[in-house]
Amino acid sequence: MEEFDIQTVLTLGFAIAVVITIIKTARVVPQKSNFVIERLGKYSRTLDSGFHILIPFIDKVAYTHSLKEEVIDVERQTCVTRDNIQVGINGVLYLQVVDPHKASYGINDYRYASSQLAQTTMRSVIGQTDLDKTFEERAKINEEVVKALDEAASPWGIKVLRYEISDIELPLSIKDALEQQMRAERERRAAIAKSEGERQAMINVSEGQKQEVINLSEGDKMRQINEAEGRAREIELIAIATAEGIRQIAEAINHPGGSEAVSLRVAEQYVKEFGNLAKTNNTMIVPAELANIGGAVAGLTEILKIARPGAK
Repeated sequence: MEEFDIQTVLTLGFAIAVVITIIKTARVVPQKSNFVIERLGKYSRTLDSGFHILIPFIDKVAYTHSLKEEVIDVERQTCVTRDNIQVGINGVLYLQVVDPHKASYGINDYRYASSQLAQTTMRSVIGQTDLDKTFEERAKINEEVVKALDEAASPWGIKVLRYEISDIELPLSIKDALEQQMRAERERRAAIAKSEGERQAMINVSEGQKQEVINLSEGDKMRQINEAEGRAREIELIAIATAEGIRQIAEAINHPGGSEAVSLRVAEQYVKEFGNLAKTNNTMIVPAELANIGGAVAGLTEILKIARPGAK
């Protein structure tokens, strides 16, 4: 019975030793991870993802590193701007291990060191920037912090990918002043927009009045042109009618009995106009040749004969 108990203990001990040996010997490295191996307390090699065999009790996994991008919250810190305004700034730092050997032996805690370095760099950058620029140039400030951090973290095997300012906290008095400034700016823009609208309205009204005057003048011009063309046409038609009448009279004179008819017509008109003259005037001057009406008519008849085509 005692021999059985000793054998059982030895068997269990041997099994435990085998299990420990297997655990110490076989290692599986996950994807996007690296194991730093030390042999007898000295750096030996870096294991990539996959299955690896170690020498039991001689090799050991000293450090494990994830090659994924890490996010580190940078605690709130008080910074003083170039115009002596205190602001509280929170940030977020994104970094990645690119050299596990340097990350293991280059610094004790690269996460803590990166966070502290980000705070000091941010204080330095904010100290060179006015308060207004901290809101307007966040991207530029982030770039400067990343540049400074990346240069400092290079010996640690760390790559600083980016830094983002998550929040900027201002003193209450500065908030009130900024709100008043923004309110004044909005009122100024509203006043400018209103004046621009009124100015545009006045321009539109004046343009409309100008176009109205132009249209009225154009209409008056066309009216005058039409009236002038109408009068010219009227004169032309009268002249044509007069010429046609004279032509017909001339043709009538050339016909047999035309001269006697003209003489009779002239005598009638002469007597008629003399009668009208007697009706409109109390005092009348009688020409000496009045008694010789027939002689006047005969003279006119003689003139018509001379003007007649073919007269000798």
